Amino acid sequence: MEGNKELVREKLTLPSQGKKLLLHSCCAPCSGEVMEAIIASGIDFTIYFYNPNIHPRKEYDIRKDENIRFAEKHNIPFIDADYDVDHWFDLAKGMEHEPEKGIRCTMCFDMRFEKTAEYAAKNGFDVISSSLGISRWKNMEQINDCGLRAASRHPNMEYWTFNWRKKGGAARMLEISKKEKFYMQEYCGCAYSLRDTNKWRMANNREKIELGTKYYGDEE
Repeated sequence: MEGNKELVREKLTLPSQGKKLLLHSCCAPCSGEVMEAIIASGIDFTIYFYNPNIHPRKEYDIRKDENIRFAEKHNIPFIDADYDVDHWFDLAKGMEHEPEKGIRCTMCFDMRFEKTAEYAAKNGFDVISSSLGISRWKNMEQINDCGLRAASRHPNMEYWTFNWRKKGGAARMLEISKKEKFYMQEYCGCAYSLRDTNKWRMANNREKIELGTKYYGDEE
């Protein structure tokens, strides 16, 4: 792994003597440091990209392609799952005006983790986890609850609740993002997050989000 070795955290081990990890990834910026730590620890893992919440399709494709680029750079297998966005919108009905970190987000995490766990169970993975928890904008307890619930539906599977933010993980995430010049997404991902973020921006005399224009490191 390139970079300052002093920034790589302690050697990690999968819980319950797990052998193979399926890592749900939401985007390259969030997964970069997580992947670095896992690679440095010699853990066998594969990236699983299942995020039908991301809207619109242009934003989805940019985030996915950035994640693929980083995975290929380090020879990590990448599973490109289905973009069943219509199903996501069906599940979100009635939750259109729920706040961030509310029940709509729980539904969203449940949907993604259940699909991750199903794939893991069918393809020989005994541990699942997600890069979602490294973001300071997310509720880690909420994410872990959803992950544990999804894993519990499959015998001999565990959700890894490791805190990726600790011991400099969040800072390292930003360092990698700048070094790799990852695309900088400016909202969580779903249509309602985009709507609410733009509403806040307009109320604070800021321009609406322009998709596909901002990248880490551009401001330096």
